[in-house]
Amino acid sequence: MQFDSSDRVAELQERLGAFMDEHVYPAEPVWVAQVRNAPSPHIHPPVMEQLKAEAKRRGLWNLFLPDAEYGAGLTNCEYAPLAEIMGRTQIAAEACNCSAPDTGNMEVLHQFGTPAQKEQWLAPLLAGEIRSAFAMTEPDVASSDATNIAMEIKRDGDSYVLNGRKWWTTNAMHPNLRILIVMGKTDASAPTYQQQSMVLVPIDTPGVEIVRNLPVFGYHDPEGHGEVQFTDARVGAENIIAGEGMGFMIAQARLGPGRIHHCMRAIGAAERALELLCDRADARETFGKPISHNANVRDWIAESRIELEMARLLVLKTAWLMDEVGNQHARIEISGIKFAVPEICLKVIDRAIQVHGGGGVSDDFPLATMYAHLRTLRLADGPDEVHKLSLARQELRRQRERRKASSSD
Repeated sequence: MQFDSSDRVAELQERLGAFMDEHVYPAEPVWVAQVRNAPSPHIHPPVMEQLKAEAKRRGLWNLFLPDAEYGAGLTNCEYAPLAEIMGRTQIAAEACNCSAPDTGNMEVLHQFGTPAQKEQWLAPLLAGEIRSAFAMTEPDVASSDATNIAMEIKRDGDSYVLNGRKWWTTNAMHPNLRILIVMGKTDASAPTYQQQSMVLVPIDTPGVEIVRNLPVFGYHDPEGHGEVQFTDARVGAENIIAGEGMGFMIAQARLGPGRIHHCMRAIGAAERALELLCDRADARETFGKPISHNANVRDWIAESRIELEMARLLVLKTAWLMDEVGNQHARIEISGIKFAVPEICLKVIDRAIQVHGGGGVSDDFPLATMYAHLRTLRLADGPDEVHKLSLARQELRRQRERRKASSSD
């Protein structure tokens, strides 16, 4: 395995770091003020368009997409250190057009979209002109098992008619939302993994209603996480992606890169939290000495450093496997990082919160929002338990094959 950065990636890291220092970090309080002072929490802060224009100018745009015709042409290993840098703030990924769920939706359209679908939806997404959402999770079924998805997508002549309810549809409240990728069942009598399909549904389609926003630990994110009701929502048959019965396969292809991108950014957030922890521990005194002199705090610092290094190496190994053998053959490693990395990063952030005392749970520091966002990663794109189950099954299979091979010798 080779994790050394190429000259191009090293140069991109330097440029991205400069962009963060010169524009993104100074824009954080501006972004927060614009969101807090708006009449609605669901706005597109003007400072974001300024950041996006600057990111484009600096060539820091669509870094996530491996196809050089559309994106930066980077491998997963090459993208990892860049995603980590962007993960240090809540706003950098969007500024560089590398934020979920748009990244996953762009990958779906890039891999499976027709030329017409790409022209209508992929092009403006790549340009950062619109936002998109992915409507998969449902409130009435355990969506951790995607075969439970109950949304009905019924063919009616030259159209598909959608009926059902979705929730945790990120970006649902964003003012620039224009398109949904919706997963549902087109044929409940088909084999289990061929019942589902994905359809493109413009947000202004009659019968599509955004019922409410779902806060996360009390935070109302600007992009929102919506509950969406579909009542006889009709779209053209040309809006189906890759054909009927392909929904489960598309979901698996989409979620692999999304999961590792989340983990890359999570490490960036935890690295910043560790920096804040150390700064605070050196700056604050209790009982006549800096907090950093306390043995338990030094233990936290040492453990955090080692845990983050382990997490990063596991992510890089997974990225390397995805590059070398493909996402499907790296699915066990993807499952592994998906439950291990958020848990490690949450632990680091929690320690930083503790060292900050009451300030750590306030909005005077970024730690509380970091924690809220990262805690959702133990559920988003599949809960920990599902990923552990997949990994355990694979390990049991491997051990059984080992025993069988030993007994036959």
